[in-house]
Amino acid sequence: MQRFRELTAGVLVATADFATTNTVAVLDDGGGCALIDPGVSVADLAGLAADLSGSGLRARLGFATHPHWDHVLWSRELGDAPRYAAPGAVSITVTERDGMVSQLQESAPGHDLELFGHLVALREDEDRIPWDGPAAQLIIHDGHAPGHAAVFLPDSGVLVAGDMLSDIEIPLLDTVAHDPLGDYRAGLALLGAVPGVRWVVPGHGHAGDAAEFRRRLEADARYLDLLVAGEPFDDPRCTKEWMRTMHEEQLRTVARLAGENPA
Repeated sequence: MQRFRELTAGVLVATADFATTNTVAVLDDGGGCALIDPGVSVADLAGLAADLSGSGLRARLGFATHPHWDHVLWSRELGDAPRYAAPGAVSITVTERDGMVSQLQESAPGHDLELFGHLVALREDEDRIPWDGPAAQLIIHDGHAPGHAAVFLPDSGVLVAGDMLSDIEIPLLDTVAHDPLGDYRAGLALLGAVPGVRWVVPGHGHAGDAAEFRRRLEADARYLDLLVAGEPFDDPRCTKEWMRTMHEEQLRTVARLAGENPA
């Protein structure tokens, strides 16, 4: 069951056992918080709700960084706060709902399906989380998934990166996209241009400091370069069978697209 810990003043992080999944709570001055990517199991969400209640906090809103099943969860114990995501992400939760529910039931059964994936789309021109708490800037792109949105907290220097910049996962492309490699590179470029990052929190993995943030940017860029080259290599993060399978699929996808669009 997840429990929150303080990363830095005003920012709490809880890490689930499942895929080392992180939930971030951004605190305001009135006993409320923005809850980013709450997950994963029913017990995890119960633990998050208990931690918030025990600390005199309540969720004022939820935010999903992207439209994958483990990032669009909620529970009645967390309250009836609005839950936001980028427009592209919300569109996917509608069109791909049946498949997402199947993945949820297989990996983390027991959730309230009436709450699963029910998100409010931000305006197309919205570049921050809509609340009066600490500024929470959005960096929206299509790397990893349509409407993927990292959240940068300039007051604390925390970058909540969604499913990018992980120390335990290779870059995972959206292999059904028109230009998965280009989308991912564009996303990395946007993240790398964020000024003043002091902490990075990936969707899966461990929080890192500013030096680790730069190291992960370089590691992910190197992975993509080697993917394009089709060269054999051993990324130290590629340790699980499912990840090796994804790596092989990404090699095939990049090679196929290169053949379809020769320079």
